[in-house]
Amino acid sequence: CVTLDVQAACRDTAVTQELLKEGFHRDLLVKAELGEDAGGCAVAARMRLPPGIYVDPYELATLQQHNLTKAVLFPDVIDVEAPEYLARDLLLLLFLEPDPRCARCFRAAVPVHARYHRPAQGTEEALVVLESPEVLLCCCHSRLSAECWEPAEVDTPCSSDSAGPCQWHSTKHRPAYEELMLRVPVGLREHSSLVCALTLLTTGLCSGLILAAACKYGHF
Repeated sequence: CVTLDVQAACRDTAVTQELLKEGFHRDLLVKAELGEDAGGCAVAARMRLPPGIYVDPYELATLQQHNLTKAVLFPDVIDVEAPEYLARDLLLLLFLEPDPRCARCFRAAVPVHARYHRPAQGTEEALVVLESPEVLLCCCHSRLSAECWEPAEVDTPCSSDSAGPCQWHSTKHRPAYEELMLRVPVGLREHSSLVCALTLLTTGLCSGLILAAACKYGHF
């Protein structure tokens, strides 16, 4: 009975994520509806980005300069040219802003980019699975219920603009969230011989044209 009472008092926090736009360059929209009033608290979504998708740190810095997005990226140095099989996971802490249409709702969006994958056998798509974010609260001027929230190991201030320490908390009672799938176009392995032949032919033709132009118009 005590467990049921605690779960009833700790209303679940709902979180959803959605990929906007099409292609390799998308916007990841995160929405959270809290089970209690978070007035005076900072709200953030902590998410792990698999190797198949990344956030450009230079683009993120530009957005933060214009106050369009607030986030912290770990690590903050990323090879944006690396393919999926040479990349590693990233950790993103995205600060959410209040949604004026809902009293306990928060939302934020951040640009994400898909990486190139190895050619696949028999399929033209690779699946990138984005796990559901973890919602965190940082209440520097108010207290959260110990039955509903527990301290989280997050070494980040309450705001991307602040350097002061703050204790983040995560909800103890987490509902089953759904994962998000990103389908990335990939090449077919059975086309590798044709692609290599066409590439070699095109390279030879272009090299010949450049050499002919140099011999005709060059001054030696």
